[in-house]
Amino acid sequence: MASTAHHVDHHAASPGDAGSDHHDEHHGISHVASIKVLVGTGGSLLLLTLVTVLATKVDFGANINLAIAMAIAVLKASLVILFFMHLKYDKIFHTVVFLSAILAASLFVGFTLMDTGQYQHTNIWNPDSPPAAPVGPRPTTG
Repeated sequence: MASTAHHVDHHAASPGDAGSDHHDEHHGISHVASIKVLVGTGGSLLLLTLVTVLATKVDFGANINLAIAMAIAVLKASLVILFFMHLKYDKIFHTVVFLSAILAASLFVGFTLMDTGQYQHTNIWNPDSPPAAPVGPRPTTG
């Protein structure tokens, strides 16, 4: 009976227990990124932001400039998702779910943009010479 009174929990660490090796080990719930990874990712994001700003100073044409800006944005978003949101260290299932959501959103936007030829002629592209305003009251029938 006296032996049960002196039971010590070896897994619980007290605040002053410097000899315990269980404090910083991976416990299965989350991943802790090292300072080197976080600083490297942050530095890469700052560098890519500088590249984005410098890319706006050069005119490659509207389509090429848009493609460059989107490529840099996708690269920056990938870095944030992989390292700051820890998707690189997560289960493959979460990566599949995330990529499926991106694919679904891309399909929605892509299908929406496929019919822009149907209404492009109605857009006013030159604000300096807008079409003439209709004269008189608005028509009540189509």
